[in-house]
Amino acid sequence: MQQLQGDSTVNKLILLFVFDKMEAPLAEGIVLDICCSSNDWINYMECKPLIGQLIDAGFLYEIPVSGKPLYTITPEGRTCLARFFSRIPTSMRESISQFVKNNRLKYRKKQECPADYFMNKDGTYTVVLKIIEPAQPVLELKFVVPNRQTAKAIYKKWEDKSADVYANIYEMLVD
Repeated sequence: MQQLQGDSTVNKLILLFVFDKMEAPLAEGIVLDICCSSNDWINYMECKPLIGQLIDAGFLYEIPVSGKPLYTITPEGRTCLARFFSRIPTSMRESISQFVKNNRLKYRKKQECPADYFMNKDGTYTVVLKIIEPAQPVLELKFVVPNRQTAKAIYKKWEDKSADVYANIYEMLVD
């Protein structure tokens, strides 16, 4: 899909449309991935400042969360989108709608269950696993593992296994 370079109004509407279709607060990195990396809807260098402009205009709202803030569309943003969404080309709206339909759960899970790992001074690795609700972390685990291979394996499995891990820990501790 060809991006509409230079048309900042349409690009702002595209961002509002993505937020509206995702139906959940989103981290900036997720928005950039959706609009710039996974799709060619908006140029990365234009997208990042547009998020700030939409916040300043009152069309997006920042939800402060420990770590990275989340952003969501405001009622004013929805009103603006409803009035001007026809300025987004029909093919672009259809592309966004289809992409969101196919990927909404993947992005929600990626955002709600972040994972990271890093090397320690002694050569071991620390893996940080979280489950985050919009207001606060629900679970945070840190593992020290002997090598990068193990850290990477845990990192890759976290999205799929996070719900089971949480349920097992909860059951064991609340029982």
